[in-house]
Amino acid sequence: MRKEWMEKDYYAALGVAKDASQKDIKKAFRKLAREFHPDTNPGDDVAETRFKEINEAYDTIGSEDTRREYDHA
Repeated sequence: MRKEWMEKDYYAALGVAKDASQKDIKKAFRKLAREFHPDTNPGDDVAETRFKEINEAYDTIGSEDTRREYDHA
């Protein structure tokens, strides 16, 4: 269990329900990553921060193994 997991809701960051399928999580990630990508929003610090949050969320719940750990935290 990681400390940052206690402080963040990665499901909310991606806009998916806790019982969402891996396919739905991946779809939400890709949509948001395209929208907030720094190349799409040059010079926009808010978009860059949001992009980092989206990536962190997907790194955690995008994998079934880390998602299981996160859910039990």
